Amino acid sequence: MIRILTYLVISTFSITISLAQVKSEEININNMAIQLPGTLTFSDDKQPLIIWVHGSGGVDRNGNQPQYIKQFRDEINKNNIAFFSYDKRTANPKNAQFLKEDGVLIADFVSDVKEVVNHFKNKNRFTEIILAGHSQGSLIAMMALDNIDKYISIAGAGETIDKTLLRQITAQSAEFGKLTENYLKELIETGKIKEVDPNLMSLFAPQNQPFLVSWLALNPLEEIKRVTIPTLIINGDKDLQVQVSDAEALKNAKPDSELIIIKNMNHVLKNIEKEENNLASYYSADFKISEELIKTIVEFIHK
Repeated sequence: MIRILTYLVISTFSITISLAQVKSEEININNMAIQLPGTLTFSDDKQPLIIWVHGSGGVDRNGNQPQYIKQFRDEINKNNIAFFSYDKRTANPKNAQFLKEDGVLIADFVSDVKEVVNHFKNKNRFTEIILAGHSQGSLIAMMALDNIDKYISIAGAGETIDKTLLRQITAQSAEFGKLTENYLKELIETGKIKEVDPNLMSLFAPQNQPFLVSWLALNPLEEIKRVTIPTLIINGDKDLQVQVSDAEALKNAKPDSELIIIKNMNHVLKNIEKEENNLASYYSADFKISEELIKTIVEFIHK
């Protein structure tokens, strides 16, 4: 009995020491007037660093309600990989006045990523820097790969955003899908929409239209052809927003990339065993991040 108790004490002590090895730093990076506060976690300066590039919306460093970025951070740190994520400019209340005055374009998000990369490059702390772009961030990361060693696309679109929006909205309502088709055509042709249906105002509000125009002008399949560094493309087969065919299209556009489709992973990177849990996982941190996702990325980085 004494031997068993001693073993338990030693094991518990070892686990505590292991967890204590992960260090955390709060870092605020400024892109001119824009503040991008974030969290760096690492166990050693001489290890690879992943910088997370957010998807659409006001996503904070942890991934809002589902906490998928925090879960990713916690798991990736266990594999001798450092991680940095920051509050997207649209998630930080301190930026609200500047966003109201100046608006935001896709190029602004790209500029933010480059500023974050420059911060860590100047510090020269880590062995290599990897950009992991999630959803919209897949495209943004593609355009910010200066001085980057590896690139990971997670749930990235393989088509222009007008096709994705039209498909997603039509799946919910054929009527709103037709309106969306007309609005997108009007945006592409004139740069603005004269009158928006109230039901679609959250997407096509006047203040959002310049951003959409800047996004519509970009084709991920053309952008990824310019990528010259090792590339990993990942998609989940339970993703309700981005299809497996998107990942396959990205792979076809860049044949030397690696493509992995992860069983039971949804758009917020959670492992989904029951269909009714798919949407529920968008609003809760109770669902675990895909273990296969972590394994796939660790193998890609350490190879």
